[in-house]
Amino acid sequence: MKNRMIFAWAMIFCLAVAPIYGQYYSKTIKAGPRVEKMTRLRFFYHDIPVGKDPTTFLIAQANITRKFFSPSPYGSLYSMDDPLTLGPNRTSKMVGNAQGLYLALSRDPTKFSAVFYADFAFTTGKFKGSSFSLFSRYPLTDFVPGPNIIREMAIVGGTGAFRMAKGFALFRASSSSAKTGDASLKVDVTLYHY
Repeated sequence: MKNRMIFAWAMIFCLAVAPIYGQYYSKTIKAGPRVEKMTRLRFFYHDIPVGKDPTTFLIAQANITRKFFSPSPYGSLYSMDDPLTLGPNRTSKMVGNAQGLYLALSRDPTKFSAVFYADFAFTTGKFKGSSFSLFSRYPLTDFVPGPNIIREMAIVGGTGAFRMAKGFALFRASSSSAKTGDASLKVDVTLYHY
């Protein structure tokens, strides 16, 4: 009986102490007025999955999709560290890089679609040290889309000059290859930030 009483008191003590140590300090204050800024950027994004100096690597692939030939088979997960340049050629002046992941979603081997997460970081110029985050679905498109095909993706955050950014990025193919999966895209970005 004595052991049961000790156990009961120990349980009561533990249950009484847990809410005290389980809380955290929090204080909400009203933020002052902030001026929202809009920034427009234009650069070129180069995704190179094959060749001498690839920028995209296959991390994982479902066994069932290996039997289909496609530059990006359904269910494949890729890691990327793609250069951002001022001009359409990969040898143009580099202004930053896009690092992230994308998951190929199209079951049709002649089309490309993906869920895309990337952090676009700038390493030179006015926005050196700043970045914005893109998290969106890349809509279904042919592997070799025409230059007039525009794909819109959502911007969900940012750092540095783009702190708390939101906005959108418009992607247009400047060159691409269905055989290799290489693509150079012109990117027009509209950012709203503080």
